Amino acid sequence: MTLPAPFEQQAQATLGQQRYGLLLNAMGEEPPVSIRLNSGLTTTNIAATWGAQRVPWCDSGAYLNGRPSFTFDPLLHAGAYYVQEAGSMFLWHVLRQLFAGTLTDSFRGDEPIDMLDLCAAPGGKSTCAAQSLPQGSTLTVNEPMGKRVQVLSENIQKWWTFGGSNMPQVSVTNSYARDFAKAGATFDIVLADVPCSGEGMFRKDEGAIADWSTAKVEQCRQLQRSIVADIWKCLKPGGVLIYSTCTLNTMENEENTRWIAEELGADILTVPTEPGWNITGSLLEGFTASVYRFIPGITRSEGLFMAVMRKHGSRRPTKRKGSVKPLPLSHLTALHDAADAPLAQLSYQQAVAYLRREALTLSPDMPRGLVRVSYNGAILGLAKNVGNHANNLYPKEWRIKSTHIPEETNVIDII
Repeated sequence: MTLPAPFEQQAQATLGQQRYGLLLNAMGEEPPVSIRLNSGLTTTNIAATWGAQRVPWCDSGAYLNGRPSFTFDPLLHAGAYYVQEAGSMFLWHVLRQLFAGTLTDSFRGDEPIDMLDLCAAPGGKSTCAAQSLPQGSTLTVNEPMGKRVQVLSENIQKWWTFGGSNMPQVSVTNSYARDFAKAGATFDIVLADVPCSGEGMFRKDEGAIADWSTAKVEQCRQLQRSIVADIWKCLKPGGVLIYSTCTLNTMENEENTRWIAEELGADILTVPTEPGWNITGSLLEGFTASVYRFIPGITRSEGLFMAVMRKHGSRRPTKRKGSVKPLPLSHLTALHDAADAPLAQLSYQQAVAYLRREALTLSPDMPRGLVRVSYNGAILGLAKNVGNHANNLYPKEWRIKSTHIPEETNVIDII
């Protein structure tokens, strides 16, 4: 792996020689594989096959000693788990601490809140937040880019299908930060996982290396400030902003955190952590506020930066105001409407065929008409049984396109 010389100089100055050496060593290794399980599932169920070890800052997160055939695992498509970089699961810990009253006395654990995930695609942090919010909460997941919002919508609908009544009320939107401000929308919590220069993606994506430049770092720094300034109007007084990037430099991380606190008006909150997690604090000289860096080679994760800030002012529990137009969640709605339809259990080969949107042959005793199809008890979607076969109603845009089907032993068994 060849890194740009300006990046090497910048990273050495930021990290210091020892940390930079650990980062370089990690760059030559395979990234860790980690997943986060949906509500009600535990990591112990996958330990025997995949050697799972719990992610220490997330009870439902697990590292795997191997990489299953995720694309061909029906339980992934059913929303039973999400493949997520472990550092990003720190959001679970942040929200749990927030609602426990550890970070600020503005929130009570049993009080429903309104949360916005502003730059949400592909949905990892949104689904993580869903497992931490108090009952009765609402979660708006937003992605301004048209192609990316389709992936977000797919992942959200699958996660909510499996999670059922344990999930908060959700809406998916396709807007910019300024659109929420124009609509007069307000939120208790805003997660801004802002577009960045992607230095933390170098190990997984060589395209991120080719796309990197010092000019892009500056461009991202300014864009991040613009996005936060726009959405700041929507954060209620006393509300919490969770700011994150997947990059390593101080310009997009500590410097922007300090700018938000000083220019927009916020207190930087301290999140309790354990020394064994190997999270790195601020690397900006003269800036000692609490921030959280996950650096490859030091923490078992990819490059992530996170800071948690409380907006100045007194928080009063109020219902969210204003909104932007949400996208239809057709798959989720259809399954909800068909909650009483007969259930057809599929074998592994049948489940993969269904996910490839092929016609199915169901058992002769299955009633004709609309049926729900499932694998290992997890609902995949709907089909219309016409007797000699069943028409596949799985969304066309979600289908598996590959014709290769691996052995069932190469998928995760967690149910």
